[in-house]
Amino acid sequence: MTVSPLVWIVTIVAVLGLLAFDYFFHVRKAHIPTIREAAIWSAIYVGIALLFGVGVFLFGGSTMGGEYFAGYVTEKALSVDNLFVFLVIIGAFAVPREDQQKVLLFGITFAIIARSGMIAIGAAAIDAFASVFYLFGAILLVTAAKMIFDEFKDESQDEEKESFFVRVVKRYLPATDEYDGDKFFTIENGKRVLTPMLLVMIAIGATDILFALDSIPAIFGLTQNTYIVFTATVFSLLGLRQLYFLIDGLLDRLVYLSYGLSIILAFIGVKLVFHALHENELPFINGGEPVHAVPEITTGFSLTVIVGVLIVTVLASLMSPKGRAQATVNNAHREALAYIEMSYASFEAKRDQMYDRMIAHEKMIDSLPAKYEDMVVAEKNVREILADAHTLHDRRIGFNERGERSDELPEGLVVTRADGTVATDPSGNVITVAEEQAVRAQKEAKHREREQAREDHAAARKG
Repeated sequence: MTVSPLVWIVTIVAVLGLLAFDYFFHVRKAHIPTIREAAIWSAIYVGIALLFGVGVFLFGGSTMGGEYFAGYVTEKALSVDNLFVFLVIIGAFAVPREDQQKVLLFGITFAIIARSGMIAIGAAAIDAFASVFYLFGAILLVTAAKMIFDEFKDESQDEEKESFFVRVVKRYLPATDEYDGDKFFTIENGKRVLTPMLLVMIAIGATDILFALDSIPAIFGLTQNTYIVFTATVFSLLGLRQLYFLIDGLLDRLVYLSYGLSIILAFIGVKLVFHALHENELPFINGGEPVHAVPEITTGFSLTVIVGVLIVTVLASLMSPKGRAQATVNNAHREALAYIEMSYASFEAKRDQMYDRMIAHEKMIDSLPAKYEDMVVAEKNVREILADAHTLHDRRIGFNERGERSDELPEGLVVTRADGTVATDPSGNVITVAEEQAVRAQKEAKHREREQAREDHAAARKG
């Protein structure tokens, strides 16, 4: 089905409108989205994508609608995998939690631009050379093999590679390690330098280009309709920012997602090769004639395989020993923090229930096989937080035995501000109020120093 230029224009304007809405109403003012906010807007964006797919079914037919949903599900799964890399990059640059939305929205916008360019190139290549499907199929098969290979690599090697990338960026660009709000440039030692905010966007932008090299051949393996390729790709990316905050704690549990994605990419790669054989023009294959001995894989069968693999992958991740081990560590971390943050005497009974749950999870951690110790260490110093919770519990028991109120935290463990909110560091981890005040004082001093440097720099230029 041919899509009219008017439909293209309306679609592009709608996409730009959604991005603008996201920026002006959600991202422009830095804040940390709540779980409720992230859940509502994730549902809205998924709902928009599904309604659009229904419209494609009604106006484009069942074949076109099936191709859209197959492409959307595949691209959405690949975009979730992208979030793992975004987590690593954002963590490497220690992006403040309230500014992570802006970084993610930039990454999504850049991804849409990069992939739109790749779609145009891919469509032109398909029109000019039917044999390009062989190339697309080879790319996906190699990518699938690489994903499997990466799963068996030492995780520490990946961390070192990421650190090396950060070092290279800072080596060749004049940059500072200090954030200056959400500014891209600042003045340090009388010189104009890049802030980590711009560096992290450069890193995510470069990563998006690499992702496009995998995702675009994958969706062209499901449909050659450029409009469906574009809309399925864009709608899979819109709402990714909200999804990041919604499933932040769940990402680590999807331990087998890469295996599932590698199977899907390999399947689509085979589908592309089969399609290329059906339209073969290469003289060294069957004398340049089409090969009809291989089956043509239908869109319906493709959608069934993709959804089936994702369901099995997610269930296997959540039910596997490795997934349960990650859940145990996450739960212990959450319960310990919740216990420390609870600071009102009226919640004494609830405190005891929370403490008992925390103890249960701590025992589960202690019983984990040694091979899962890396999870324990990596989960935001969970053993240190558990130790703090034990110290706090002992102190509260002492208060109770004397018949005194126990809503005061021991010195050095006060995490609740005077207004009842909890003190956190730029990454969203709970810290003591004293530590937060020290960090704030340091930032304010640095800010005053930068403002003075800007004034001196401007005066020097005028002089």
